Amino acid sequence: MSGHSKWATTQRQKSSVDAKRGIAFTKIANLITVAAREGGGDLNSNFKLRLAIDKAKEANMPKDNIERAIKRGTGEGSAGNNFEEVTYELMGPAGSAFLVEAVTDNRNRTVGEVKTVANKNGGQLAGPNSVAWMFDKYGYINIEEEEIKKINPDDLELALIDAGALDINKDGSWQIITKIDDLQTVLKKTKEFELDPKDFGLSYFPQNELKIESQEAKEKIERFYELLENIDDVSNVYTNAGW
Repeated sequence: MSGHSKWATTQRQKSSVDAKRGIAFTKIANLITVAAREGGGDLNSNFKLRLAIDKAKEANMPKDNIERAIKRGTGEGSAGNNFEEVTYELMGPAGSAFLVEAVTDNRNRTVGEVKTVANKNGGQLAGPNSVAWMFDKYGYINIEEEEIKKINPDDLELALIDAGALDINKDGSWQIITKIDDLQTVLKKTKEFELDPKDFGLSYFPQNELKIESQEAKEKIERFYELLENIDDVSNVYTNAGW
């Protein structure tokens, strides 16, 4: 299983910048709306909503914005039922593969914007499951090195494995990989050790990473990634490219 890639790190860093420009607030609000529409507005019973709200708090999204997005999803606000989640599969520069998740109230607009980025930057929209089969979806929890130093790491590792962790990538900081259904249980176990995870959620991981050697190809892939991520309706971008 490939580790949580540099692309996910880039995404988190870009989201922080976007938040300052107000763009991330719209994206996160749409995620909250869809989560509330699908599972209701109770955080205790709707883990997807909890994940979305955690992202909102990380981006310093005002409480009023969060509450409006929840009400829109539960039917107390306007236009909440118009939003839906869609996933696009693309082939990118140098044979790279991309999955793009979006939340939209207009499929035609969103797919048009994705196609435009692809067609102008050496990519193309792909058919159903032509790319998706290359990725697996897992839960992940990232814990900073300073947090790990607070406790006995051997005790933590055993407890996490007992709770359902599939893999633990250690490089100073820890990244814990879980099945989707086990994420909440493993996350709860980290809290029992009084740890404060830097980041957690659901992510697509490539089954096999495509190694990119050419600097020109790397730059094209980075630009392709960033242009997709900057589309207003796009919430997450994943690729199998790495180096």
